[in-house]
Amino acid sequence: MFEWFSQLSPVLQAGLAGLFTWAMTALGASVVFLFKSVNTKILNTMQGFAAGVMIAASFWSLLAPAIEFSEKAGNTAWIPAAIGFLAGGMFIRMLDVIIPHIHPTAQPSHVHEGPKTNLKKSTLLFLAITMHNIPEGLALGVGFGGVVSGNSQMLMAAVGLAIGIGIQNIPEGSALSLPIHGDGKSKWRAFHYGHGSAIVEPIFAMVGAAAVLLITPILPYALAFAAGAMIFVVVEELIPESQSSDNTDLATLGLMIGFTIMMILDVSLG
Repeated sequence: MFEWFSQLSPVLQAGLAGLFTWAMTALGASVVFLFKSVNTKILNTMQGFAAGVMIAASFWSLLAPAIEFSEKAGNTAWIPAAIGFLAGGMFIRMLDVIIPHIHPTAQPSHVHEGPKTNLKKSTLLFLAITMHNIPEGLALGVGFGGVVSGNSQMLMAAVGLAIGIGIQNIPEGSALSLPIHGDGKSKWRAFHYGHGSAIVEPIFAMVGAAAVLLITPILPYALAFAAGAMIFVVVEELIPESQSSDNTDLATLGLMIGFTIMMILDVSLG
């Protein structure tokens, strides 16, 4: 089965990996059919877990390979990593400014971020989670696109990244569908919002892989860009949301477990 997968073009591999992570989001969103709301302790722990996965993936799967590729190319190793990392963070900041959205833990007085809009709360929640998923899709894309560099371990590392992102997408799907259902939407409507937020992942995965294949020298910059975008999301949203209640210890332990699992996946597969 894996041999068949390895024969596909990196763009198709990235697209299939994105479909897998989307399916994991749908699995998480389906929790809405079983529960009316999520336990705060479980939610904060899952948010911490997701943050840990993304932090580990940013270093082990993205920044470290970016530095390695730069060294092999005979360039100053830290330059592409630094430029790409900061550019990724600025990209998400730009999305924050131009796309109206609201975070699940936003205070009532803090209506939404971005430009003024009359969009409903459910749509604003959907846009916020969708923004989370864009850097994850890009990370998958540049990971699979990196196979063109000739590094035989890059494919397994990209598969590990897909597994890690897929795992953390399960709680992300439920963290969107349950609040939307609690806001008055039907279970099916909430489910569609939940899994629909991840449809950007296969799209941006294929875009990222195609960009790397077309312009191979941008690979270290692209890897670092995805890392910067993911870290921005983690620090701005996931960690504050996980620490917003009285479950800070559980959230922190969830982060450490998520980091450890993603580290094991990347080191063992990559």
